[in-house]
Amino acid sequence: MTSRDVEIPYSFQLLVCFISIVLTFVFIASYFPSERQMVYSRIQKNIQAVPTEIFISLLSSELPFISKGPEEKKESTLISIGLELATAVNLGDARSLLGNELPGFSIYKEEILISGTGTDYTTLPRESAAPSLEDILKEREIPEGQAGEEEKEAPKTENEITEEQKPDAPQEGEIKEKRFYVYQTHSWESYLPLLGLEGDPDVNKAVDSKTNIILVGDMLTKELEKNGLGAIHDKTDMGQTLKEKGWKTPRSYKASREIVQDAVANNNELSYFIDLHRDSLRKEHTTVTINDKSYAKVVFVVGKNNQHFEKNLKVVNDLHEILQKKYPELSRGVIGKSGKGVDGVYNQDLSQRSILIEIGGIDNNMNELKNTAEALAKVISEYYWKAEKVNGEGR
Repeated sequence: MTSRDVEIPYSFQLLVCFISIVLTFVFIASYFPSERQMVYSRIQKNIQAVPTEIFISLLSSELPFISKGPEEKKESTLISIGLELATAVNLGDARSLLGNELPGFSIYKEEILISGTGTDYTTLPRESAAPSLEDILKEREIPEGQAGEEEKEAPKTENEITEEQKPDAPQEGEIKEKRFYVYQTHSWESYLPLLGLEGDPDVNKAVDSKTNIILVGDMLTKELEKNGLGAIHDKTDMGQTLKEKGWKTPRSYKASREIVQDAVANNNELSYFIDLHRDSLRKEHTTVTINDKSYAKVVFVVGKNNQHFEKNLKVVNDLHEILQKKYPELSRGVIGKSGKGVDGVYNQDLSQRSILIEIGGIDNNMNELKNTAEALAKVISEYYWKAEKVNGEGR
């Protein structure tokens, strides 16, 4: 028998192919220093699964009955495993390739942890282009009446009042402790209707040093108080703070971190920290009508790189579920963020009850924002008093 007659086992060919692919892509990756850390991080995350994946793939190539059935997740191939280990590209997810290569596609690296109605990878929260300090320090002269007038609410019926009362919650004026801290890391984020620019096609105009998301923080704080929850509202002009420190806008979370840390040091009763933001999506994605009232939709964001990720996720998941029950479609869900070019922490490592909420988008008006602030306060109150009563989580 000559050497030409020796048949090389198919499983051995696959193994050689796998090793070659891994070595090839690791070699290529080594020539791109900016991407090296991402590649190594991905390798570290997946390396524990390699022996099992390879073993199963090799055996199933010779013994098909070993592979998982069609009702379970499709098994990765040796090629896909090697490619993903070396380059962080998942053959089953085009976002892993396009997100790294196409400008503006990085938003698709975000993960939908809990999906709300209409939420997919095309309707994820979007940041406006990073504004300059000059822009965020401007204060517009807003024409009288342009900010929108608040709707006059119909008086509540006896049944409605009874339904909303919480027997274990103190009445307004009986608040003893300040448990909630509301602040705005991007305090300059505003809404076009509030600036007299309703319908303007330029989303980047929705910034202002005075008429901005702080107004929403003020409404939410007052509504929390109405529901018996003590709250402190920080109204720091973050643009001015950045200017004083000589920092650019990408360091805004570092600036707000100092503010939160100072608040904690001066008030050990604080246990919930709510950072309010505004999305840059247009009105069709950020507005919903419930019982003939128009609301600005909300979406929760959790930094996947913070040490309290799981506990913070549980808090916002509970809030999302209550919102779904009381105000269907008001919540767009929960988004997880991490990776290159993303903060990934959002100061949520400072507390196990850190909540980042995007309230509405650039086109939402004062009435819609006010309605949402009221709804959020009721939901947060229901969550808090239930947690307080059941297992003391409120404290």
